[in-house]
Amino acid sequence: MDELRDRIAANVAAHERHVLEPGPEQRLAAVALLLSPLDGVPTYAITRRAMTLRRGAGNFALPGGHIDPGEDAIDAALRETWEELGVQLTRDHCLGLLDDFTTLGGQRVTPVVLWSPEPLALNPNPDEVHLAWLEPLTDLDHPEAPKREPHPDGGGDILRMFVRGHWINPPTAAFLYQFREVALHGRPARVHAVGQPSWTAR
Repeated sequence: MDELRDRIAANVAAHERHVLEPGPEQRLAAVALLLSPLDGVPTYAITRRAMTLRRGAGNFALPGGHIDPGEDAIDAALRETWEELGVQLTRDHCLGLLDDFTTLGGQRVTPVVLWSPEPLALNPNPDEVHLAWLEPLTDLDHPEAPKREPHPDGGGDILRMFVRGHWINPPTAAFLYQFREVALHGRPARVHAVGQPSWTAR
């Protein structure tokens, strides 16, 4: 596990991060790529959003949300991880940041890679999270992932990643793909031009 942690940290540090300047109406947000061991297997945390939410109900998502005044992306990812999953970590658990990503819903999202050396017990907040679980990192290397499909409205292809029997959509799929390529395998990858289904703007 220590070797994997060091490799992920080195790969993320070597990546020249794509930083976006937020527009005047753009909301800032962060998501957490929350890594930890489970029975000796390295995993990441994934959720399905609560069915009662006004936006994105039931969608696959990484823990995350808006960056509050006075916070940076790391602070926000740590706070959202606590609020959504009951997992309390510190800035010392951060291995680095991946590329900023603009969603159709008007958010500029920064993915934050967090590492816990200890197994995590997830305690999902039912107001925000319908389900949460730890998925093996090796599942990101599904042989058919990513699936790329032409966007019906033109523009960049929609990139989908495989999670527990489902082909999930951007933006979450884009975060997982870049994490796989950059952090796990040390391969250059950009996702800012990945297409997003139009319904994700709602």
